[in-house]
Amino acid sequence: MRKFHKEEHLKSSAFISDIVIGMSDGLTVPFALAAGLSAAVSSNSIIITAGIAEIIAGCIAMGLGGYLAGKTEQEHYESEWRRECLEVENVPELEKEEVKSIFAEYGLDSETQGLIVDQLSQNKKHWVDFMMKFELGLEKPDVNRARNSAITIGFSYCVGGMIPLSAYFFTSMPKNGLILSAVLTTICLFIFGYFKSKLTGQPPLKGAVKVTAIGLIAAGAAFLIARCIT
Repeated sequence: MRKFHKEEHLKSSAFISDIVIGMSDGLTVPFALAAGLSAAVSSNSIIITAGIAEIIAGCIAMGLGGYLAGKTEQEHYESEWRRECLEVENVPELEKEEVKSIFAEYGLDSETQGLIVDQLSQNKKHWVDFMMKFELGLEKPDVNRARNSAITIGFSYCVGGMIPLSAYFFTSMPKNGLILSAVLTTICLFIFGYFKSKLTGQPPLKGAVKVTAIGLIAAGAAFLIARCIT
């Protein structure tokens, strides 16, 4: 029986990237805000109110940013697609030479280049698809990319933001809330950094330490600034 080599590749990279963007900001920004307020106010209710307001605003802003980025990517692809279609239609010989130069980089001889170009040029759609991918390095984006990105980033930000803020729901004083929030956020940052690095093929432990350090430095800076001001 013939055995096939099983290759392990990361799929849905755009979805994972959106989760990383939303979750990392969600864990660090509200945590830093709550830490700063803990040094300036004496009531958990103020921190909770400000934290919820920030999370809502952050979800909207991050989601909108993801949507606009997705739409821009789609519009850019469509613009370049139309340009390539015109070039294939109006200057086919130049486009054929570009195809040959692409295959020449892979070590194919002139005769093989010519055979491939002749076959490829018989279907203009496939020809344009080839040029988009190998000349311009552009992959056709999912038509739902902008919407999905907005939802994923916004939701991830909300989930991440509620973790450090939740500590203030179960404590009576900002100081106690800050301690519990720091513990919860540190654990979550480490776990998040570990699995994010593992999914993206990076050293998991190194990635976990890096993500945790960034979050704690941001929160520490906010706390010290608020302490100095007050």
